[in-house]
Amino acid sequence: MRVVSLHPDVLLITSGIWQTNCTVVRAGSGAGGGEGGADGAGEAFAIDSPILPDELEALPAVLEQAGFSLSGLLATHGDWDHLLGRLAFPGASLGCAESTAGRLRAAPGEAQRELRAFDESHYLQRERPLGLGTLQALPVPGHCGIGGRELELHPAGGHTVDGMAILTPWAGVLVAGDYLSTIEIPFFGEGAGTLDGYVATLERLREPLGRAELVVPGHGPAIDAARARGVLEEDLAYLHDLRARGAEAELPPSRRTPFQR
Repeated sequence: MRVVSLHPDVLLITSGIWQTNCTVVRAGSGAGGGEGGADGAGEAFAIDSPILPDELEALPAVLEQAGFSLSGLLATHGDWDHLLGRLAFPGASLGCAESTAGRLRAAPGEAQRELRAFDESHYLQRERPLGLGTLQALPVPGHCGIGGRELELHPAGGHTVDGMAILTPWAGVLVAGDYLSTIEIPFFGEGAGTLDGYVATLERLREPLGRAELVVPGHGPAIDAARARGVLEEDLAYLHDLRARGAEAELPPSRRTPFQR
């Protein structure tokens, strides 16, 4: 697990597998009101999650040492590898887009089954089973209060049927979910997302991307906004080619690997 500071109010925690990112955001010194620290400054949300058991076990101590007082969890979408925060913080509430809450309620136990299959294939053991608790369904587009500030929530379907991207305006950090990655091509599957939905999300991300300095994808390194705009254009070109030519479509230039093919 790797931990880096992207901003005084933003920690990026990257799992040792799949370069899966957990972004922890706090209200910071400019926040007013709320609870946690002086005037709510330490109040924090963990967005998505690392994967491996020892990473999740270490997460509370990492946040405590950094001065981040966790007040809740957020998930960009309902894929199991983004939902593991409650293994680190069993008492924390989990907030997600209304579309994600609907997806998870429609398929109870699916995330847990997929986690068990992953653990069995990698010979991993966990101290407790994953329990999602009562989901906090958030209207998207919309806002989520943190201390005296607000996170912006933007619709992000297409990779899956659900999801949201989260902009931290005072830090200039956009958490994009499984979009704008320099290591993965756009992908979706039957019953999951759609090509048209993916294109629509990329077009919607232009606006918050224009107000961001850094972008954190679900998997892969954080990148600056200029690089993220380049990835966005590469992904749009690939998706339009995919619609026109199917399996003959050219992969994005930086991701033409045998595995991505």
